[in-house]
Amino acid sequence: MSKTPNSAERSLGARLFEPPSIGRMAPGTKLIVYTLLLVWSAFVLFPIYWVLITSFKQPIDVNNGPVYLPWIDFSPSLHAWKELFVFDYKDTLKAYLNSIIIALCSTAMSVAIGSMAAYALARIKYRPKLGTILLFVALMAAAFVTIGVYGVDWRVAVAVAAAVFFFLAKALSHRFTVTLSNGDILFWMISQRILAPIVVVVPIYIMFQTVRLLDTHIAIILTYSVVNLPIVIWLMYDFFVSIPIDLEESAQLDGATRIMTFREIVLPLSKPGLAATTLLVMILAWNEYLFALFLSTTHAQTMPILVAAMNAGERGILWWSMSVVIIVMIIPVVLMAFFLQRFISKGVLLGAVKG
Repeated sequence: MSKTPNSAERSLGARLFEPPSIGRMAPGTKLIVYTLLLVWSAFVLFPIYWVLITSFKQPIDVNNGPVYLPWIDFSPSLHAWKELFVFDYKDTLKAYLNSIIIALCSTAMSVAIGSMAAYALARIKYRPKLGTILLFVALMAAAFVTIGVYGVDWRVAVAVAAAVFFFLAKALSHRFTVTLSNGDILFWMISQRILAPIVVVVPIYIMFQTVRLLDTHIAIILTYSVVNLPIVIWLMYDFFVSIPIDLEESAQLDGATRIMTFREIVLPLSKPGLAATTLLVMILAWNEYLFALFLSTTHAQTMPILVAAMNAGERGILWWSMSVVIIVMIIPVVLMAFFLQRFISKGVLLGAVKG
């Protein structure tokens, strides 16, 4: 008599948690998975929803406390949108265009240079001599000291240091025996991201001040490119290493140069990694605050600086205006994510088919 309930329980469990066919989830598993996804989606999307409804609130509605339902808890208003895009549209539009120009140019430069550097490290064995590197660093440091302390023109100081390095490297290179490998170069590059940005922001500020490039697009673009370059190299290196070298050797036997091989074979095969890396670098450049704060004042001000400026006004924190700027600020990144998502998904599917 006791076996019948147990068999019924087992059959119920089988119906709930055993998949009906290959490639389909069991009803119980599907219920649990979709419940968790729904809870997590609500947790992730609620801050965006809060920012969105705050942008349609009057200052008095914001100060009244947390109300979330429009037309029920408060009456929506375009007060904040008009304030930014009608009365103060020049500052908002200028910062928006600056962010687009700086983020796109720095991302393109980082991905282009970083991809070529990563490919070179993946396919070419480097053995730079440690003594030669230290000699170059010492001469550049001496050039910077002469520029900052003695007021020597930076073009003359750098040219003299480069010439002295060329002759000393030729004369002393045979005495240097300790060499580095590709792994050492990769670790040195990624270590640049371990270093706190606040440590280098003051020297960078002084450098651009000396060459009179403060508050310009080119200064911020170069800084963002250099800062994000190690991430591009580190990520793209793994994708290039995973590509079979036989394909490149076959192309070279047919007369293709290394540049042609890189452009026609390697880059198309690494398109998913290139898309993911581009999206990550774009997000980092778009949201960068510290370097933009030090290197820009009025002409090259970016959106993160504009958002921060709304937190230091005489009227207090302008939550409604800040919410409008945040919404406008995240639109390009979301659009780029949707645009690059198909490349990433296509690469994942191709990898699954090959596996």
